[in-house]
Amino acid sequence: MEAVAEGLWELAEQHEQSREIGKAVKCLEAICQSPISFLPIVEIKTRLRLAALLLKHSHNVNHAKSHLERSQLLLKSIPSCFELKCRAYSLLSQCYHLVGAIPAQKQILNKGLELSAISGDGFAGRLWYCNFNSQLANALIIEGDYHGSISALEQGLTSASEMFYPELQMFFATSILHVRVMQWDSTNLVEESVNRCNLIWESIEPEKRQQALGLLFYHELLQLFYLLRICDYKTAAQRIDKLDGVMKFDLQRMQQSQDLNNEVGALNHSSSGKTPLEPAYFGNVKRACEEKLELAPPPIDGEWLPKSAVYALVNLMVVVFSRPKGLFKECQKRIQSGLQIIQDELVKLGITEGIKEVELQHSAIWMAGVYLMLLMQFLENKVAIDLTRTEFIEAQEALLQMRNWFVRFPTILQACESIIEMLRGQYAHSVGCYSEAVFHFLEVSKLTQSKSMQAMSHIYAAVSYICIGDAESSAKAVDLIGPVLGAIDSFVGVREKTTALYTYGFLLMRQQNLQEARVRLAAGLQTTHTYLGNLQLVSQYLTVLGNLALALHDTGQAREILRSALTLAKKLNDIPTQTWVLSNFTVLYQQSAEKGSEMENIEYQRRKVEELQQRLVIASSSVHHNELIEKVRIQAHQLNENEMKRAIAGPSKTVDLDIPESVGLLTPQRTMPSAARLMDLNIGRLGKRKL
Repeated sequence: MEAVAEGLWELAEQHEQSREIGKAVKCLEAICQSPISFLPIVEIKTRLRLAALLLKHSHNVNHAKSHLERSQLLLKSIPSCFELKCRAYSLLSQCYHLVGAIPAQKQILNKGLELSAISGDGFAGRLWYCNFNSQLANALIIEGDYHGSISALEQGLTSASEMFYPELQMFFATSILHVRVMQWDSTNLVEESVNRCNLIWESIEPEKRQQALGLLFYHELLQLFYLLRICDYKTAAQRIDKLDGVMKFDLQRMQQSQDLNNEVGALNHSSSGKTPLEPAYFGNVKRACEEKLELAPPPIDGEWLPKSAVYALVNLMVVVFSRPKGLFKECQKRIQSGLQIIQDELVKLGITEGIKEVELQHSAIWMAGVYLMLLMQFLENKVAIDLTRTEFIEAQEALLQMRNWFVRFPTILQACESIIEMLRGQYAHSVGCYSEAVFHFLEVSKLTQSKSMQAMSHIYAAVSYICIGDAESSAKAVDLIGPVLGAIDSFVGVREKTTALYTYGFLLMRQQNLQEARVRLAAGLQTTHTYLGNLQLVSQYLTVLGNLALALHDTGQAREILRSALTLAKKLNDIPTQTWVLSNFTVLYQQSAEKGSEMENIEYQRRKVEELQQRLVIASSSVHHNELIEKVRIQAHQLNENEMKRAIAGPSKTVDLDIPESVGLLTPQRTMPSAARLMDLNIGRLGKRKL
């Protein structure tokens, strides 16, 4: 009977290589369902292989789980078989993870750790020990146990160090950094993890570093998220250029491999009756095209994200760095590229038009979360760019897409609700609906538990209150901005500080406290210019400072400041800021008695105001305008407890993609979506015509 089993195994292997998965499954099931009993070891190997096949090529997680649980029962009566027992534990852990049975997953992983710790099976035993610690760390993250997760990863790192395996050390070191960045309870601890990763990475031989493409992307992207959080844009820009170059080189290599593969296929097709060339000579071509960005050797499930998701993420990083600099053409190209990658992958997962969250297969949910979160990040940046460029209709369309995706996938995208509300407020403010903007900004502070995002939402609401202009609204603005300023040094980086100083300075100016306003605004401008490089925020700082200089009758300084502000506003196609600057130039020419320049400026200002009014009329007459600004939160069907477990449970480091806090790591609660910090929302649509 053993010969029969080996024959069916071989046949199943051939069918799998031919992508005939159904036939391969039938071959293996024939052994399990045979009326004649096979040896227990034969049945165990068959069921393990069948479970792996189902997990890899189908959505039938429960079927795979049944085979593994049966294998585990059979293995209990066999004293040896260390490798098979570990494989059963590992695969069963993945099944429990996919169906959201985290307590059962932790239990099976602890059994695996106990077995691998006492096995004394040398190198292979240590690899299994590392594998179980890696999976346990991810299971603990789901429950919000950061300390336990880091402890498991530290155990893996220690084992890798004892094996003198620097690449494996790097895997665990970067995983620890990932959790530190995600948790961020101490900047010093994050910095220590960053430095440790750098030391281990440098200890790996250069040739091996080039071969470890998955580790390279994982390491570099985590470094980027850290640098973004502390607002070290200068260093981060160098890293994103390097990462983008690596991606482009790999894409070129993959295309060359694909072209070669196509040529081989054509030769095989034309050489009828002859032995195909591909298996013997070009067998590595197809594998190169389908390779994963693996982080660690088998049996460790070391892939962080699929290659397509990583490359979409690199494009997103380019957008994040290019947008504040006003490089909108490059941003649009990268956004289009990223969206195309994501749409293609969503179709592969069965997410087509009309498909909703509850209709997804178990095993498609976690990967859908990766691509859907990326999709929302791209759309978020698109809305920000469109609002900056005064393209209100395009901003409406992108914002509606975000809303529709959220309504269809409210549990997977629950962290995006606060982003959407923030953007609704930003849109309302941009079109002059300040009361509605206040409503949406304050809703954000209720939806998020992030202190940073709460602070930003209060700052934006304060700006909208200032623009309303009455005494009551100004008092409310003071109530919102005061607590933020009181805690300003508690935030990581300077993003909150620069926007808070801008808002407070603007408020002081409206209250005619000009000297204090000048001090605050000058400090904020210097910090913004030094650390952020956000051209729109710089142009708005300059415009307010130019207005202050006019109020203080310093026309010489006002002229230089306003000239710089207008140059930046033109580069960004920021029409509201342009009209604001031009109105200040009119006052400047009146003070300087430059009648000719005044008339010329008034005419230019009139054309810009008309252009802005036309865009506002078109936007407000859109059928979607009122639903975007109305003072109502988005209504979406919330899943029940069992459905939610399905939607939030995912494999290692792949769901709830959030930059930079939790890229690819599962989070136990609604967190602040990172891009809310990254995009530096345009707080400067400040009612320029009123000023």
